Amino acid sequence: MFVRNLRDVEKSGLLVEWGSGTSHRLLTEKDEMGFTVCHTVVRAGTESLLQYRNHLEACYCIAGEGEVQDMDGNVHAIRPGDLYVLNKHDRHFLRGGSKDLVLLSIFNPPLKGHERHDLKNADGSAY
Repeated sequence: MFVRNLRDVEKSGLLVEWGSGTSHRLLTEKDEMGFTVCHTVVRAGTESLLQYRNHLEACYCIAGEGEVQDMDGNVHAIRPGDLYVLNKHDRHFLRGGSKDLVLLSIFNPPLKGHERHDLKNADGSAY
């Protein structure tokens, strides 16, 4: 058993600036749990085209507001208590609203911990 908090992650170098916010990588591959847990912040007013080709992701909103849009144009508002799931390696737009969007993000298989997005890629960032 172990306990870890955001400050521990910051000291370990696993606070990642991912382009439109931050991701505290609370649980990574080295923890041998089979999944990753992140405390993710999407900055207000940002838009990112993302895809996880090697991971499935579920995100639970714990604060703020934003939206996620699929490639068919369907837009889903995200507020506290909402869960969105990228269960087919979905390309999507993630947008911060008028307030920072704060998510609990779960990845399977786990992240190594240092992955970062390339938001300058016209096809979207993928890892």
